[in-house]
Amino acid sequence: MNESNQSLLETFLNDTSFESWANQSNQNDMEFWDLWIQNNPSKLEAVYTAKSIITGIAFNKTVLTEGKITMELDAVLKQLSSKGKKKVIPLKRTLTPRIQKYAAIAAVGILFILLGNTFLSATSEVSHKTGFGEIMELKLPDGTSVVLNGNSEITYDKDNSRNIELNGEAYFKVKSIPSTNAKFWVNTKDLKVEVYGTQFHVNTREEKTDVLLDEGSIHLVLHNGITKKMVPGELVSFSKDNNKVTHQKVTTETPYSLWREGTYVFNNITLQEVMNNLEHAYGMEVEFIDEELKQQLLTGGIPNQNLKICLSAIEKSTGTRIVIKDNRLILFKTQ
Repeated sequence: MNESNQSLLETFLNDTSFESWANQSNQNDMEFWDLWIQNNPSKLEAVYTAKSIITGIAFNKTVLTEGKITMELDAVLKQLSSKGKKKVIPLKRTLTPRIQKYAAIAAVGILFILLGNTFLSATSEVSHKTGFGEIMELKLPDGTSVVLNGNSEITYDKDNSRNIELNGEAYFKVKSIPSTNAKFWVNTKDLKVEVYGTQFHVNTREEKTDVLLDEGSIHLVLHNGITKKMVPGELVSFSKDNNKVTHQKVTTETPYSLWREGTYVFNNITLQEVMNNLEHAYGMEVEFIDEELKQQLLTGGIPNQNLKICLSAIEKSTGTRIVIKDNRLILFKTQ
């Protein structure tokens, strides 16, 4: 989402009339915003992202049906499906012929130095790492798409991008290669994920590895040698430290957190666990002024490309106030 749409999104979130439209609670507001949307089709991404934030999180009120969860999640993901690419914008300089000559000589010298260093310390390892609060979208040489969440890293040999190491959190869309039936491997400290072509989420936080499968099928080889076959909609969690494994079908009752291409999806997750996700992604400490807030449950989806918007969504759903101070997120009740 570009800066213009992010600014518009914040405006929507603070507009009571827009909130009435999102909740379908006022006929006049509904008519006004329906007409506004019709006349401003380029703003649909911001409109429906804001609507998803306002209506997409249920705060321990009702149990959503599986169909409802799927519908709400699809609504969020459709609006966040555009892929942002990093662009390098070259600086333009007007150089005199004399300066150009010396610059060319210097460039040649630097090139020889770099080439010399390359041959002396050549490495075949490729690494992609995100900082706190950064989301990176990658296209691997084999065509596989990887989206890295904040504070995460993947590494692989440049001659084999289908065998990677993951530390952190990522969402994969593995490119199938039918001609060779080539496998794709994701390695963590706890297990290996064996893939041919599919979509899945892997999280190595909290001293364990969680794998949630969206499409296709995958095999897991756990650190203890046990293998697990997964089908869509299943969640496997394993820690080599305590040798504990869980393998379950995701339902409306299953507690889980999923990060998918810039969106957090929570189901029956405590507020403390939600904030743990933000600690990992943004590198900030969380402090609860009111301890009872830790056990409040959340279900729904929120975007996390922008910390301010993410916190605003959590505030609206829990009736809390979140203050940023000295790299800390401080939560307390508003009433």
